[in-house]
Amino acid sequence: MSGVGLDADMASATSTRLKKYFGWIAYSVPIAQSVFAHRLFSLTYSIDEHKQKSTRAHTVIIGNCGTLSGNMLLIPTARLDDGLLDVALMRPTRRWGWARIAAKLALQGLMRRSVLGQEIIADAMTHDSLSYLQGDRFDATFSIPRILELDGDSFGLVRQISARILPDALRIQSSTSN
Repeated sequence: MSGVGLDADMASATSTRLKKYFGWIAYSVPIAQSVFAHRLFSLTYSIDEHKQKSTRAHTVIIGNCGTLSGNMLLIPTARLDDGLLDVALMRPTRRWGWARIAAKLALQGLMRRSVLGQEIIADAMTHDSLSYLQGDRFDATFSIPRILELDGDSFGLVRQISARILPDALRIQSSTSN
């Protein structure tokens, strides 16, 4: 996963030492700080070279896996092997929107295999504060430079991102020799 907003703020504000000793719990304070600061940013984006759209968001997360530490299901449709890129846009308008997002994410992780869990996931797919995109390519331009996070580490400031799936880019071969 990679992204800007909450996860990038979290990655840049969490010390490597704390991560080593406390694991994902070390991210708690930076996450809370980002949520309470509630800084939305403007971006223009497109998926699979479709027409560009403009929006304001707090967080944009791109990946091909959907589960975070603690079994929190962030992106319900993400599959490692489906050849598609998944994007989550978090656009809460108030702190109440954050509460709804947090509740949905927690419940999705805990109940994803139940009928009720599937209903929660379906509802999350249409919620304005948390929306999902899927395709081969995602391009975004930000109104101001944003910190980018790559796999939990801060990467620096970016003004544009372009993410795409490269089929067969990861190949693992194994052989034994006697």
